[in-house]
Amino acid sequence: MTDDDLILRVAARGDGVTADGRYIAYAAPGDRLDPAGGLIHGPHHQEPPCRHFLQCGGCQLQHIDDDSLSIFVADRVSHALATQHITAKQIMPVHLSPVGTRRRVAVRSAWAGKQFHLGFSTEKSHRIVNVGECDVMAPDLFKLLEPLRKFLSIRVDKQRQVQIKMAIVDQGVDMLIENWTAEDLHNHEALSEFASEHKLARLSLDEGYGPTGFYEPEPVTVTLGNVSVAYPPYGFLQATADGEQALVAAVQSIVGDSNKIADLFAGLGTFALSLGKDRKIYAAEADLEPITGLKQAAARVQRQLFTEHRDLFRRPLSAEELNKFHSVILDPPRAGAKEQVAQLAASAVSKIAYVSCNPASFARDARRLIDGGYELNRIWPVGQFRWSSHVEMVSEFIRVAG
Repeated sequence: MTDDDLILRVAARGDGVTADGRYIAYAAPGDRLDPAGGLIHGPHHQEPPCRHFLQCGGCQLQHIDDDSLSIFVADRVSHALATQHITAKQIMPVHLSPVGTRRRVAVRSAWAGKQFHLGFSTEKSHRIVNVGECDVMAPDLFKLLEPLRKFLSIRVDKQRQVQIKMAIVDQGVDMLIENWTAEDLHNHEALSEFASEHKLARLSLDEGYGPTGFYEPEPVTVTLGNVSVAYPPYGFLQATADGEQALVAAVQSIVGDSNKIADLFAGLGTFALSLGKDRKIYAAEADLEPITGLKQAAARVQRQLFTEHRDLFRRPLSAEELNKFHSVILDPPRAGAKEQVAQLAASAVSKIAYVSCNPASFARDARRLIDGGYELNRIWPVGQFRWSSHVEMVSEFIRVAG
């Protein structure tokens, strides 16, 4: 007999699901609905570590233990594939990023009466939670929030919302302040003093026309594959260093000893630079600044790496171009790579390493590749956005003979 009141799993947006299909907020697998209308906690329910949980929109899953969190990450992938009637041959162990390792974050400001708040939006609203603790953010980023509150509260008017974007780079913390104008010399000097006092790697402002540097003692870089690459203000990085390592290790496992490799949507070269110097690698990216940085870094260390500034949505590599490569690495944005995947499905490429941050668009693209003659062999689920419903994965597609 089915126990209809038992929570069996956690759905994609973080709600617990009962055996009879009801969705219950903040329920963990093994919890049970109380006949009186409450929730009886089971063995996988834990006390949320952060006092802002239930208000802050950054985390949806602090109430479940790590075993359940790993299952949730894997299920997000397998359930998305099931919508396209796809089953992977093997789902590898889930990688979860540890507490306090998020190295790239964006926070927003807002006035609440006479109080200046700085933090994350509440879920499904624009109200800002004034973050006083954060178990996700790297300590080097979190410790800047209170000084930022003091600095901005006397300079930002009550009608304006400012966004602060921070990332940990080789030289320290890179900070970009958006939607605030430093109108006079006094504010310019204050910005430089703030950056110096807190030993920022760089402080930039975006007043609506793109980032402008105010403080940068030395050129800002990030190290990828043991190669330092010029880093644009709040450029894309994987959310955690350990998450990046997990993704890179999976990609390396897929491409194996392939000598001719294409890295599509290459960004700054997270994967291209991790493959060493004894291979021929082509890297394509639509954003000019990162692909320029990758080109310069590769030239400096004498890598056999050809870069191209190319919009792969409007001008994907054709099947004929792809056939020059033994393996292809694909790391598109959340929308997936519909146009490029269509060409891959028509190609003869032996192996594809598809890195995705959206299970839904990935499943759509996976169906196209399978219909084109590929087999989905392995998937590595990665949960670098701890306690959120956001998951990533690396998948291995192999061209089926005949």
